[in-house]
Amino acid sequence: MERQLFDADHDAFRETVRAFCDKAIVPHHDSWEDAGIVPRELWTAAGAAGLLGFMMPEEFGGGGVRDFRFNTVLIEELTRVRASGVGFTIHTDINSAYLLDYATEEQKKRWLPAFCSGETITAIAMTEPGAGSDLQGIQTTARRDGDHYVLNGQKTFISNGILADLVIVVAKTDPDAGAQGISLIVVERGMPGFERGRNLDKIGLKAQDTAELFFDNVRVPAENLLGEEGKGFVCLMEKLPQERLTIAVVAAAACENMLDDTLRYVKDRKAFGRPIGSFQNSRFVLAELATETQIARVFVDRCVQELNAGTLTVAEAAMAKWWTTELQKKVVDRCLQLHGGYGFMTEYPIAKAYLDTRIQTIYGGTTEIMKEIIGRTMGI
Repeated sequence: MERQLFDADHDAFRETVRAFCDKAIVPHHDSWEDAGIVPRELWTAAGAAGLLGFMMPEEFGGGGVRDFRFNTVLIEELTRVRASGVGFTIHTDINSAYLLDYATEEQKKRWLPAFCSGETITAIAMTEPGAGSDLQGIQTTARRDGDHYVLNGQKTFISNGILADLVIVVAKTDPDAGAQGISLIVVERGMPGFERGRNLDKIGLKAQDTAELFFDNVRVPAENLLGEEGKGFVCLMEKLPQERLTIAVVAAAACENMLDDTLRYVKDRKAFGRPIGSFQNSRFVLAELATETQIARVFVDRCVQELNAGTLTVAEAAMAKWWTTELQKKVVDRCLQLHGGYGFMTEYPIAKAYLDTRIQTIYGGTTEIMKEIIGRTMGI
């Protein structure tokens, strides 16, 4: 089924992204996985190629085009080359929305030029050791003291946490006000009391730096408040659908890539004198996966259109997130099985995909939380 999502501008952008990935990422990604981090030079190269700030206003060095179809192209091309450890999407798909919609003009002048160039790498810090999906359960506090906030607390599982120069921190400015007491405080590299813990050792996404962050009486200027005080939870609820759609875009593209890889394998690999793809079981498995992947693709593309139109609902984003990521788990498991023993060897792409896939149903809100969100919108 031919996709109707993109036009000539998106196709041209895809060529740019594909050339960048093939030259700047593919030859080096294995070594970055060994190191557990990508070099900062990759970010500045991406910025120079126009891959990081295409959604930002031209006056700040961006492309001036806020169209999630360009984000989709970037996600799909990174997924195509299995660049699971490159944290661009945290920057371009998640944090860009917060900075565009909630930053003041003064903040945009300070932060956006380096955001676009890749000189400033961003992260968002929500999760804590004792609070994941339940954001109202966070313990990090930001107490107002004159012209500053005094920030105390700890965050964990923070993507881009080691490299980040600018971190959007979810904190309680009024611990007694529940959701109405949560604010977004922007912490910058070098602020006294802001420390990073270890680069966490994960089963997948090996090149993605993921860190613990510690805040010990960090004095953050009041002008680093992002949005209004006490409105942080509302901001999060407004932007989490885009984050969840980003994960769904990854899932749909990953399913397609894994199917393509497996089709090539089963056509070449022989057992009992014929290609293993010619056995009925193989055909049935792949037919089922191809059908469900096509369904995922159509729904995800429609969600991208709805996001651009400003009509994507919280429930629809949750549907896309849970269903496509659970499908991704199913596809990788079935495809690995068709590879037999070779699927267990890390030199085969399907083995790496198996490890990288597992986080998809967890971050951005677990499958269980997504179903809870959908159920509540149904009045049950």
